[in-house]
Amino acid sequence: MAEKLKIIPLGGLDEIGKNITVLEYGKDMIVVDCGVAFPEEDMYGVDLVIPDFSYLVANQKKLRGMFITHGHEDHIGSIPYCMQQVVCPIHGTAMTNGLIRLKLEEHGLANKVKLHTHKPGDTVKAGCFTVEFIHVNHSIADAVAFAIRTPVGTVVFTGDFKIDPTAKDGMTDLARLGELGKEGVLALLADSTNVERQGYTPSETVVAESLDRQFKNCDQRIIVTTFASNMHRIQAVLSTAQRYGRKVAVTGRSMENMLKVAQELGYLKVPAGAIVDLNAIKSLPKNKVVIVSTGSQGENMSALYRMAFSTHKQIDITAGDRIIISASAIPGNEKAVSRIINELYRKGAEVVYEKSQGLHVSGHACQEELKIIHGLLKPRFFLPVHGEQRHLQIHAKLANAMGMPPRNIRIGEIGTVFEFTGKTCKTNGTVTAGKVFVDGTGVGDVGSVVLRDRKHLAQDGMIVVCVNLSSQDGSVISGPDIITRGFIYVKESEELMDELRQVAVEAIERCGGKRRRDWATIKSAIKNDLSGYLYKHTKRNPMILPVIMEI
Repeated sequence: MAEKLKIIPLGGLDEIGKNITVLEYGKDMIVVDCGVAFPEEDMYGVDLVIPDFSYLVANQKKLRGMFITHGHEDHIGSIPYCMQQVVCPIHGTAMTNGLIRLKLEEHGLANKVKLHTHKPGDTVKAGCFTVEFIHVNHSIADAVAFAIRTPVGTVVFTGDFKIDPTAKDGMTDLARLGELGKEGVLALLADSTNVERQGYTPSETVVAESLDRQFKNCDQRIIVTTFASNMHRIQAVLSTAQRYGRKVAVTGRSMENMLKVAQELGYLKVPAGAIVDLNAIKSLPKNKVVIVSTGSQGENMSALYRMAFSTHKQIDITAGDRIIISASAIPGNEKAVSRIINELYRKGAEVVYEKSQGLHVSGHACQEELKIIHGLLKPRFFLPVHGEQRHLQIHAKLANAMGMPPRNIRIGEIGTVFEFTGKTCKTNGTVTAGKVFVDGTGVGDVGSVVLRDRKHLAQDGMIVVCVNLSSQDGSVISGPDIITRGFIYVKESEELMDELRQVAVEAIERCGGKRRRDWATIKSAIKNDLSGYLYKHTKRNPMILPVIMEI
């Protein structure tokens, strides 16, 4: 039988972030993107969520390369973790590779992984696949879409994109996409992030105009926070600061790293003397200073957070400071951002943010832009990606409204295997896929059981029951001692503590005779009796850990 093209999303479906997709044909395999997701509120202690790479590890002999659409964390963040398990060439544009290189150096992998840099218009041969880089607009420089020629037809990945006719680096290459549509496109995998929004995404030039209004006639210190990766936005801040005679200082490690890479590659034009050291701003008048900072998403250790809560070593927020938040909160970060805004107001600062001033535009296409892409490419099949279930379903309806038959639109889950011939698309089972949690330096050692315990501890606290039993006859030598954490304040609940000790003693006494040496039975009895008693009297359900020592 003839081989079939397999497209397997290992992430980026039913979720925001963690984007990674496998294309496989015969003995060849390539990967598009390799991102992270950020932990949800109930993922206590988890730093990052990465894809399960089991399928890549099992098929590493087939792996011909990894192709990256752009340098955002949800598309490159998992690369170091993946490259610790499998090694293959990585292909990206200059800015994207510059950011990947920083990550690889941080993980000690810079000499292990080969990075190949390409420009829009370049094509790369990888086994039986030929990948063409196509320029698109996004909120980071050097973003591309991919047209991937396979033995059964051309597959187009839009990556994250929008259509911005006034973009500094030129509009999304609609002409090339139109040519591909005329040649024939087997399948389209398109960004669904903004599919709920009607109309078009505003141009980045709108933000530059808004920044100018905020700088004009302002005689106070200005602090701007935005996504570190948005070089067009930072360029606008630099240009506006120069226009109004202000010096710019930068704070935040990711912002400093991003500026370094962007300047080295020529994506950021910094006027001579425009950027000064953070310590130098103390000697400048407030109306001659702009500080560019990280922290637009309310991150706990970000520069803006440390300023707001007075833990920044070099900058103190003072009454009258104008704080410009040129970003919108990623879903799930709203509370963290609101907390910082409230704290800044408490310090007397003037806070200007996107909801009230239009200081941010999205990097993702809205409905009308998505329709243009569908109309140009005219794909035989469509797989919506990069979104939660509602985004995927709405995008499917949009494609249907554009004339695509519902049978040619496929909504999958991560791990679903889509098999294509030149004329058909079928699902054929699943492969191992899912979430792997990164906690500190540990990768994958925090699973659902550990998270369940952390949630239990966070909600109800813990009680430890310590008792010493005789190794001769099993009698109680000392204890039981009750230790609590996160449950009650012991000094104010001595009566309850005495009652808990009595319940534990009765549980031990009940396990008499031959069962004295059966510590598992005694632990179970203590746990069950205390749990029942506590729920009856307090309506709480703390974690109970009996500890028995034999003397």
